[in-house]
Amino acid sequence: MAVKGNNIIIQRDGMAIAGVKSQDVTSSADTIEKSSATQQSWREYVTGRKDWNLSVSYLVLTSANAADLLTVGTTYQLSECDREGNVLVTGSAILTQCRQTATRGNIAQGSFSFKGTGPLT
Repeated sequence: MAVKGNNIIIQRDGMAIAGVKSQDVTSSADTIEKSSATQQSWREYVTGRKDWNLSVSYLVLTSANAADLLTVGTTYQLSECDREGNVLVTGSAILTQCRQTATRGNIAQGSFSFKGTGPLT
């Protein structure tokens, strides 16, 4: 059965990030070119180091959320959970960017960008 975005919750230090609208988790691996004794025409690679990133869009619910702008550079323990509280993946990450947009007549919105530090398990 497919997983619905509504059923995924991002937690920061054990607490759900308020009003999460969407999230995007990316993991990647470097590739390192290797030389080959048998293949001179084509490049070959081995897997290098891995990293991961998380972007979260949220609704700014209270003026207290403005303090989120001051937390850039802080390291958090992040978890992706289902609605029943089961942890799907977890890892330590640094908040690299916090953005908030307030437009007259609209609900204020924000986004967090996290850079993983260490494994995503």
